[in-house]
Amino acid sequence: MATPVLDKSDAAGKPEPGFADSPYITVTFRIRRFNPEVAAEASWEDFQLEIDPKERVLDALHKIKWELDGTLTFRRSCAHGICGSDAMRINGKNRLACKTLIKDISPEKPITVEAIKGLTVLKDLVVDMEPFFQAYRDVMPFLITKDTNEPTRERLQSAEDRERFDDTTKCILCAACTTSCPVFWNDGQYFGPAAIVNAHRFIFDSRDEAGEQRLEVLNDRDGVWRCRTTFNCTDACPRGIEVTKAIAEVKRALITRRY
Repeated sequence: MATPVLDKSDAAGKPEPGFADSPYITVTFRIRRFNPEVAAEASWEDFQLEIDPKERVLDALHKIKWELDGTLTFRRSCAHGICGSDAMRINGKNRLACKTLIKDISPEKPITVEAIKGLTVLKDLVVDMEPFFQAYRDVMPFLITKDTNEPTRERLQSAEDRERFDDTTKCILCAACTTSCPVFWNDGQYFGPAAIVNAHRFIFDSRDEAGEQRLEVLNDRDGVWRCRTTFNCTDACPRGIEVTKAIAEVKRALITRRY
């Protein structure tokens, strides 16, 4: 006996409820591809997808990689805006692919996706993050005290003291702020906003005793004075950190030696 088949249309030839109003739309993703083993220059490649506009750009990249072109290369991990690994330029702005909804970035036009600027592209959307992390390490992003012995009790801190640096604890090291900075594009030796933000987090921590050391590191010619206060970093931060404000506070601390 033949298996019964559900007809999607009623007797009048009209689609049944649920079939006519599909949530899917056709979106073109224009991705800047680079493979040093194939060509010396990068090029743009278009991919057309049927996708729900409420999905994220990261979902679209997965769909392209899993269904259309397995060679597409990009970083991602948690997919929840916490790991910071999927920072990229989407329609000309630094964003996290996992936090960017397709419906919010004009899906009626081609959506451009490319690697973040200022760092060497290794392949497609993957860049060499080592210079970024070296600047982060240089500012000593860890608690330093004069007491070399292991403490016998926790280091207490008032709520007011903790609030002083609360904003800069939110950094997820995605590099969106640093690679949105025109000064960093022009000279990769500049420490960059992310390194300064992470220095700020400890300079203004009442439990830390190495503020002077960090300030001297940032007083270097490639340090905090290179900032031109364009606010690109603040606009790019997916965590909403007031990056430009933090940089200004570090500059003030260098002048007044009060922090």
